[in-house]
Amino acid sequence: MEDEPGSENEGDTIVASPLAKWRIEFSRSFQNYLDRSAPNIVRRWLVTLVAAVIYIYRVYSVYGYFVISYGLATYILNLLIGFLSPKVDPELEALDPDSLPVDESDEYKPFVRRLPEFKFWYAATKAFVVAFVMTFFSFLDVPVFWPILLCYWLVLYSLTMKRLIVHMFKYRYFPFDVRKPVKLLKFLVHSVLTFLRLKKDDGGNDRPSSSNSCQGNKKQD
Repeated sequence: MEDEPGSENEGDTIVASPLAKWRIEFSRSFQNYLDRSAPNIVRRWLVTLVAAVIYIYRVYSVYGYFVISYGLATYILNLLIGFLSPKVDPELEALDPDSLPVDESDEYKPFVRRLPEFKFWYAATKAFVVAFVMTFFSFLDVPVFWPILLCYWLVLYSLTMKRLIVHMFKYRYFPFDVRKPVKLLKFLVHSVLTFLRLKKDDGGNDRPSSSNSCQGNKKQD
């Protein structure tokens, strides 16, 4: 049987197309950049802060797109809830509270987030960029009385954070590791006190020698 026309090396043609090559190379380069930026937490969040400032300035300058801003703020709030919540909800899964980090007297167990910090940063930064691009489409500028949206978002934020804090107290967990800063502070205090004590001892050892030299000079006189 003869091969059908166009069937030969069809897969190679798709892979070898310039658009497919560009997409593969761009995807690899972008993923490589994300991997290299993962340890740089401060720099990554500074980029997000710059994107947020640019978006706020854009909305302020055109005085519009308040519905987009409300959706963006609600989305960021949803990401924040995932960042502060445990991966497995003890209320739904009947999880033993001992699996969460509690008091210092208990054995330390790391807090596993439902939304990791890197994914939180990436989603928030992408949201600001997408929202900024959307402000250039006039049909998305829906007229609305923005103070109502602001008040509604503040109420939503207050109720959500209240429920989250109550959940933390109920199951005795804290979403941040404060042990390392406390240990570092104790180490610094101990180092300073040790340095001051050594300096004081050196000063005490120097005084008798100086007094003895004075007494020797008097005897010679």
